[in-house]
Amino acid sequence: MPPSDPPLPPPARTGRPRSVEAHTAILRATRAALVELGWSKLTMGDVASRAGVAKTTLYRRWANRSELVVDAVAVLFDELRLPDRGSLMADVEGVVLQFAALLDRPEAKTALMAVVAESTRDEALRERIRSAIVDRQKRLVLLGRERAQARGELPYEDDPAQAARNADLIFDVIAGAVVHRALVSAEPVDSEWARNFALLVVGGLTAGAEPSSPPEAPPRR
Repeated sequence: MPPSDPPLPPPARTGRPRSVEAHTAILRATRAALVELGWSKLTMGDVASRAGVAKTTLYRRWANRSELVVDAVAVLFDELRLPDRGSLMADVEGVVLQFAALLDRPEAKTALMAVVAESTRDEALRERIRSAIVDRQKRLVLLGRERAQARGELPYEDDPAQAARNADLIFDVIAGAVVHRALVSAEPVDSEWARNFALLVVGGLTAGAEPSSPPEAPPRR
């Protein structure tokens, strides 16, 4: 009986998975360091040590700790979802409670307040917060508005520029109110508050608005 072939060696790992794993480990280590040390004692060297990577690995991806912390907290904000709860009121209430629960996490609370304070003196950091967190989370407003329009709760908007400005305003109202309530006033964002706030927001959005039909698709040629 001929000898069996030797087992094949495991496939070689490419650089990409290891790079993704390192990236995830770095952001996780950043959040852990924030909770344990606070903003003032956080260093790139400590994060590198916790993540098991060289400090040069961090500096190849982030110019400073502010950029690193923004990306670390942006991952948390990406966890926010907008489940379809059947009405605009319920959707607003649900996302408000999710957002408040996120802000109650020590790493989110510490990171957000620290980078916002730092960004008052750093225009580049402010722009990074806008692109990494604010612009990405506006997707929830756009999705909620699309659903409400499809249900007939909100009118369709013909002017794209005005629609974009309205989306910005809705985001600012919701995010600003929840951040102020949770982090500045340090008051609870419970179901009652979220329900009353949703009533206020939806009342403002629907005041005087006439629901309209979906825009007609252009004729086929």
